[in-house]
Amino acid sequence: MSDLGKIDRPFFERYIASNLGADRTDVALGPAHGVDFGVVDVDGRALVTATDPLSILPDLGYERAARFALDVVLADVAVSGVPPTHLSICFTLPASMTDDSFATVWEEIHAECVDLGVSVVTGHTARYGDVSYPWIGAATAMGVGDHDDIVRPDGARAGDRLLLTSGPAAEAVGLLSTCFPEQLDLPAETVAAAQNRLEEVFSVRDALTAAAAGPVRAMHDVTEGGLAGALNEMADGANARFSVEREAVPMRPGVAAVCHHLEIDPWAATSCGSLVIAVEPDGVDAVRDALTDRGTPVAEIGRVEDGTGVMVDGDRLEHPHVDPSWDAYARLAEQSD
Repeated sequence: MSDLGKIDRPFFERYIASNLGADRTDVALGPAHGVDFGVVDVDGRALVTATDPLSILPDLGYERAARFALDVVLADVAVSGVPPTHLSICFTLPASMTDDSFATVWEEIHAECVDLGVSVVTGHTARYGDVSYPWIGAATAMGVGDHDDIVRPDGARAGDRLLLTSGPAAEAVGLLSTCFPEQLDLPAETVAAAQNRLEEVFSVRDALTAAAAGPVRAMHDVTEGGLAGALNEMADGANARFSVEREAVPMRPGVAAVCHHLEIDPWAATSCGSLVIAVEPDGVDAVRDALTDRGTPVAEIGRVEDGTGVMVDGDRLEHPHVDPSWDAYARLAEQSD
């Protein structure tokens, strides 16, 4: 297990996988490493649910920070193809957070939930002395749909084609350039382009659009461990090989320059808002067109084959296990003190 970031598969298998409480027959999909959501059968209907921490970075502005935090939670249900409909949310607020600041966060979450058709059904809100930004709570999202409509994270099959929205490291670069612009010795236009990547960190609507447009086999959001991590987790879950062309992977403006400057591998850095989508061949054009119509950058980056692992231009791509954006954030924060 790394010092920072998500646990790895050996840790999961050793400590968690065999200790999951009561063995209930209504659990249609339980916890698995690299899987974003679980599924419970309720009288023949599928209840899709996912839990995530809530992260609020005041430097982003409370409105944008709140929308970002909510999207991270809801996206883990949306990648199932089932729209999120209900939310349970817990706030463990730092003592330094004012009533006005919290009101701004809550009003933004409320407005976004209204737009997405999500109802808040329960929660908890309190201040605690030892809490500090950015981690100020957690939330559980839920959605109800048909079992047959669920896009499973391990559903990719040989012959499927791989699409990627946005591209690697968009989230990491957007956050770092926004929180620490003075620490980046780069041209102002490069920093501005990097900061604009924060407009691409929202994936709920993209996931639902893709699922509705064509026969999507699997979806995964590109979070900790970046594109390399997401590809490996999907390929491992599907027991298939993902063959990717490096030149086909889009790199958004500002990303390469900031990653080079901070000595970050963009393929290993978190990129919330980016989705890896495995699509049946006859649905590729429909999914790509639907995303393009939304204004979402999307590219076909490879295909699913018989075999195992991830190959990029014929060379094996390993899971990075440690996300370099964590260390970059710590270094930049220390420099700004």
